[in-house]
Amino acid sequence: MRITSELFVAQLTRRIFKDGGFAAILRKGAEAAGAIFVVARARDGAVTLYGPAPQSFASDEDGGERRFLAEPIADEAAIEARFAREARFDPDFWVIEIETERAGDYLPLVG
Repeated sequence: MRITSELFVAQLTRRIFKDGGFAAILRKGAEAAGAIFVVARARDGAVTLYGPAPQSFASDEDGGERRFLAEPIADEAAIEARFAREARFDPDFWVIEIETERAGDYLPLVG
């Protein structure tokens, strides 16, 4: 059973803060099942955008765990353009920005 988007975001931000990082919710989406996007900033300024992995990566063994996939981005404008496209498709998405050197420690990633 998959936890709600709201609970996942709360859990993620709490874990980041506990470990000395920074997290901010930039956009709130649907509480139960909104897609979650994570903008990860390293302390050197490098930015990586993580979006929901396609359902084809899900398996019966993962118990409905949310999985993320790094999306290729060029700059801040590309991130904003990605969110604009997502808003036209489905406006109920979340955006969380985190500052950590180890985003993979907090997000279940696929290939």
